[in-house]
Amino acid sequence: VAVGLLAMRKSSGQVVGGALKATLGFLILGAGAGVVVASLEPLGALILAATGAQGVVPTNEAIVSIAAEEFGAQLAWVMVGGFVVHLVIARFLPLKYVFLTGHHIFFMSAMLTAVLATANIDGFMLIIIGSIMLGTIMSIMPALSQPFTRRITGNNTIAVGHFGTLGYITAGAVGAAVGKKSRSTEDLKVPEGLRFLRDSMVATALSMVLFYIVFTVWTWIALGNEEAFAILGATDGGNFIMLGVAQGLQFGIGVSIILYGVRTILAELVPAFEGISKKVVPGAVPALDCPIVFPFAPNAVLIGFIASFAGGLLSFGLLAWVFGPWLGLALILPGMVPHFFTGGAAGVFGNATGGRRGAIIGAFANGVLISFLPAFLLTVLGSLGFANTTFGDADFGWYGILVGNIVKLGPAGGIIGLLVLAAALLAFASWFQTRYVNTHWIPGKAHADWIAEQQAAAKAAHAAQKAAARQANPPAGKASGTGTASGTGTASGTGTASGTTKP
Repeated sequence: VAVGLLAMRKSSGQVVGGALKATLGFLILGAGAGVVVASLEPLGALILAATGAQGVVPTNEAIVSIAAEEFGAQLAWVMVGGFVVHLVIARFLPLKYVFLTGHHIFFMSAMLTAVLATANIDGFMLIIIGSIMLGTIMSIMPALSQPFTRRITGNNTIAVGHFGTLGYITAGAVGAAVGKKSRSTEDLKVPEGLRFLRDSMVATALSMVLFYIVFTVWTWIALGNEEAFAILGATDGGNFIMLGVAQGLQFGIGVSIILYGVRTILAELVPAFEGISKKVVPGAVPALDCPIVFPFAPNAVLIGFIASFAGGLLSFGLLAWVFGPWLGLALILPGMVPHFFTGGAAGVFGNATGGRRGAIIGAFANGVLISFLPAFLLTVLGSLGFANTTFGDADFGWYGILVGNIVKLGPAGGIIGLLVLAAALLAFASWFQTRYVNTHWIPGKAHADWIAEQQAAAKAAHAAQKAAARQANPPAGKASGTGTASGTGTASGTGTASGTTKP
């Protein structure tokens, strides 16, 4: 933000104020995410206790902490080098995006560093190759999702910079396929007695309170007093239920904090990026964390979370009884945090191209993706001693699987293979940017046309109603004026006419 404002020649006060507000926005966003994560962890423990499911919960933070202990210095250099490569790509290729989600850059750096190290690629070469691969993925994913993001925002001012993007693209594509005549989640008709649910904060908090009540009661029945109460640190049954209710309310607070943080960031970042786009990277678009799309369809976020979690539960069953025994895949438990953030965003993308049906089925598809991809990724990461955890979001899955299998070719073969992969991905993304993004391709056009028809019909019906109402109840002034017309009372004063009769 500061660089952008300086490039626009703003005063020192405006530069400091804008940079500070943007920083506060990011901190608010992080604080909200922390509240959400803290409220979801006990729910995950309750579900685990109630269902008895055992397996791997994908947790980015856990696996990154392990990687950072072993590869700390190299990881940091890959992160810095990757951002430099990313800016060079943005400057000289059609991919004019600047990826600003810092924690995801850190997570991807950790994964790439760890995977490259297994192929005996180390030292300076690891930093160079890791930086190229990091800069590549940071550049291509915002471009590939931009037509769908534009359907949500209505313009090109922001992009999504988050490594769950394959799930969002999938949700958008599924929405376009299944929801050609499906109304938006934001048009849900709420009965008069439930109008308070139109407030997204209230609706989100209430749904999570219900989730908590169901699983606290289920856990209480399944485990009995002592074990169940210990999960939430409760002293008795009433306290146990109320602690669950409090956690559900905390979740609603966390989501509200996230939305406020997003609005604060956008208010400062978008104007500042005009300066960067003109001076540093002409035409640059900021690529931001996935909650950036939440305010555009709050209902879709909640629907997407639930649908994605349902997809995770189905996948859990398939992994337990079919694919686990058949392929030897790990059992991936549906983690509440990845399903909320990526599932919520997938719901927004699915809604944009396919309405309610798109939000539900698209987010469900995301839930399946973030269950199976981590299971396959674990086959690559297991050799690193990470067998009990794995990355949770879709792009870590597909990219990690590709990179992990290519480096099995050995140091020389692996390096050549990765450079070919990076070149191919950049070429494809550049073609996609030129062919689809720059030409304003509309994904889910049939749905967009249907929505436009519905809006035009509603507008025409409203105009007809107003015209009919005007005709039935004409304004008072005109009514008396017409009276003059009938009272061409000069017509009754054509009594003068009758009085003009001469003897």
